[in-house]
Amino acid sequence: MLLFLFGAASFSGFFLPVLRRRILNIGNAVGIVLCICVILYALFLPMVHRLIHVFWQKRIGKVILSIFASGIIVGVVLVIVMTILMVKAAGTAPVPNATVIVLGCKVYGERPSIPLEERLKAALKYLNANPDSACIVSGGQGVDETISEADCMYLYLVNNGIAPNRIYKEDQSTTTRENFAFSYEIIREQGLKEQIAIATNNYHEYRAGKVADSLGLEHGAVSGDTALWLLPTYYARELLAILYEWVF
Repeated sequence: MLLFLFGAASFSGFFLPVLRRRILNIGNAVGIVLCICVILYALFLPMVHRLIHVFWQKRIGKVILSIFASGIIVGVVLVIVMTILMVKAAGTAPVPNATVIVLGCKVYGERPSIPLEERLKAALKYLNANPDSACIVSGGQGVDETISEADCMYLYLVNNGIAPNRIYKEDQSTTTRENFAFSYEIIREQGLKEQIAIATNNYHEYRAGKVADSLGLEHGAVSGDTALWLLPTYYARELLAILYEWVF
């Protein structure tokens, strides 16, 4: 019963973004499939255990079940390691008055998506606490966006009291690597402080930091919170993205 309730609760957590905002990505898609597997396992527990017992009696069955169990153990260990790295990266404080780079995310009209607004709130807090800090808003315009992500972020920060002369727009990038590469060009051209503060969601700080490391940038984290109803979806997607980058 407890396993069934866990599976059902987890399914709800992954399916809620689909119901509320029609958000469906690889994170909650994989989560939904895994939760269905857990629910089915809980419902047919005696039958599954009998099949496992029968399968275990055969040599090939023992090999397959051992590989499957090892895969689960390795997967759990990887999730724990990645989670620790994500938490550590999100807690790495930047130097005072660093150049803030706000990484772009989905825009709806002239309104930032929920994850982008959380990044902007974090950037706003840091900029207010560090009045000598400049800010680069970095993000191009998607095919389904009416303005660039950089323009949206610029408007948000200006409307919330940040002086326009502190904000530089980078509106050509389409990937995180381009965010940093193009923003660094602005830093050099404008003579801005080369120590940067990465403004992104807490779950994204580790992967963003690795990209910054590859470009030789000294960085800290200005982490935006993640709405609890969105956290399972984006956390699972980030785990898969980190795993993909580790492997490929």
